[in-house]
Amino acid sequence: MFSPGGPTLRELAVQALSSVERGYDLLAPKFDHTPYRTPDRVLDAVARALEPRGPFAAGLDLCCGTGAGAGVLARVCRESVTGADFSAGMLRVARERTPPRGPAVSWVRADARALPFGPAFDLVVSFGAFGHFLPRELPGLFGQVRSVLRPGGCFAFPVAAPPRPGSAAYWTLLGFDTAMRVRNALWRPPFVMYYRTFRLGDVGRELARAGFRPGHRCGVRPTGRPPGRRAAPDCRPAVPAGRRGCPAGRC
Repeated sequence: MFSPGGPTLRELAVQALSSVERGYDLLAPKFDHTPYRTPDRVLDAVARALEPRGPFAAGLDLCCGTGAGAGVLARVCRESVTGADFSAGMLRVARERTPPRGPAVSWVRADARALPFGPAFDLVVSFGAFGHFLPRELPGLFGQVRSVLRPGGCFAFPVAAPPRPGSAAYWTLLGFDTAMRVRNALWRPPFVMYYRTFRLGDVGRELARAGFRPGHRCGVRPTGRPPGRRAAPDCRPAVPAGRRGCPAGRC
């Protein structure tokens, strides 16, 4: 399904009836052959937005999956890149694909809601993972990101523009989320993955509550036109009183 190397319909069904962690362990060897992997054009757009603000010293790819986002960090971080994910299967694939050159890369099994790091990073990125968190979990999630960033650090992630109401994409995403809600009402363990819960207005409010202030916004639509207000916000934590911000050009 999807491509010659992608999962079969049966494999997707088994994944959908598993927990999130177990489901991704099963899907990991074929994940990059599915549409769920973040497209290269999105990765490149985020990297291009971050390059003028770097170089950064240490970067974290939160919910790294098979490591596609680590390539973005390798372009903008000079010392180290860390990928964190709670799926051992996804991390296994990421380790196998670690590039031989560039900054030092490490892979850590961790839950994004309880990160095992102190303030060790200048940049945190995340790609395509926020649908796995319920809206009520966002304050804790963003608080964790805030806690692992050094003063003046940056938090960058892409946000897809919502489809036009009534369009095929609109009904596809609505149907998927509805099916997931029915599945989770009838089957345990739950598989949390929703496409319509990570809304930019809500996200902005929760980021502000966690101590972030809005930064640069960028992105690319499939047409190549500028994305407007609803794409790839890059936010940074507010600098606590009495501390200096990051050097000019860094954030």
